[in-house]
Amino acid sequence: MTLLQNRPAAAAHPDPAPSRPRRREPFRVLIAAAVTLLFVAPIYLMLVNAFKSQEEILRNPVSLPLPPTTGNLVQALTRPDHLILIGLRNSLIVVVCSVALLVPLGSALSFWLSRRGGRLKALILFVLAAGLMIPPQVTLLPTIRILTWLGLDHSYPGLILSNLGGGYLSFAVFVYVGFLRSVPDDIVQAARLDGASGLRIWWQIVMPLVRPATATVVIFLSLWIWNDFLNPLFILGPLQGQTITTGLYLTIGQYSVDYGQLFGIMFLAGVLPVIGYLTVQKQFVAGLTAGSAK
Repeated sequence: MTLLQNRPAAAAHPDPAPSRPRRREPFRVLIAAAVTLLFVAPIYLMLVNAFKSQEEILRNPVSLPLPPTTGNLVQALTRPDHLILIGLRNSLIVVVCSVALLVPLGSALSFWLSRRGGRLKALILFVLAAGLMIPPQVTLLPTIRILTWLGLDHSYPGLILSNLGGGYLSFAVFVYVGFLRSVPDDIVQAARLDGASGLRIWWQIVMPLVRPATATVVIFLSLWIWNDFLNPLFILGPLQGQTITTGLYLTIGQYSVDYGQLFGIMFLAGVLPVIGYLTVQKQFVAGLTAGSAK
């Protein structure tokens, strides 16, 4: 009887624990909205101010462009120094050459590491991890001194060579190593029994299997190198030319700033990365979700 009498009492007073997650949901939504706003706000300011005049920007930088104007874009494209054309050309040269070297180097080194073990592999991975953890500002001065000793300072080959080290190569290696672990060893062994060399196995067998990883590496490295500011500024210098990011400095005067033209150049500088991302969007999403699918 005692047990039967206690059951209704327990049912009448349910455990309040399940209601706690529901109470926390509004706070989680607010935190997510604040973080999203933090990332979206600079993009919004760039988009709306690229189509407003200087007076409208100074009056209210967060308002919508009503009516919108393309004067800022026209002025940026018709500058006498051809900043947009030269900056986009230089940035494309640096990005394409750097990524074209980083992808085969990173994938080949990852393929070699994935088939090795022992202390040597652990030591190489430790050195590569240090490349991700050490800020690039710390290694900038030693890099410039090495390039000066090699006679590659103030040159595009020097800038491209500097991109091959540090965090760029480390990121490519760690992404490829994670994907190569899912490649069956039987495929590699069968190719070796058929007489294929290591170079042929890497290029004709392994690389087609890790296309999502390649797309992920290409997108991330291209964006990082495209947005890089310190290396082009100090390695190339103003006499050799400028990339599109360092070219933004030319729009900032000593006593005044043409915000309309500045936002117009920022808008034009962001068009190519967006187009490139939309082109390989499917491969990029596949690269991010391949690990969870397996």
